[in-house]
Amino acid sequence: MAELRDNVTARRFEWTENGATAFATYRNDGAHLVIPHVEAPLSLRGTGAAGRLMEAVVGHARKAGIRLVPTCSYAQAWFKRHPEARDVLA
Repeated sequence: MAELRDNVTARRFEWTENGATAFATYRNDGAHLVIPHVEAPLSLRGTGAAGRLMEAVVGHARKAGIRLVPTCSYAQAWFKRHPEARDVLA
């Protein structure tokens, strides 16, 4: 079962499925986590892995009381398609 990993050293959330890792980079601007890039390797594209990664990032943000600022076009589009997750947006 896949699980969200916060790779603090690389400043990215990681989601591994079938030996491949999708990730969302982040930077802390002091009040929020800015997400400038989300990427899935070719082997995971079209499988929904990046969406599952985003769901896990939202769950993490809710639990930790963190607000997110998606600047990545994929992350922005994902939030448009998932209005139920917008409560974590700054």
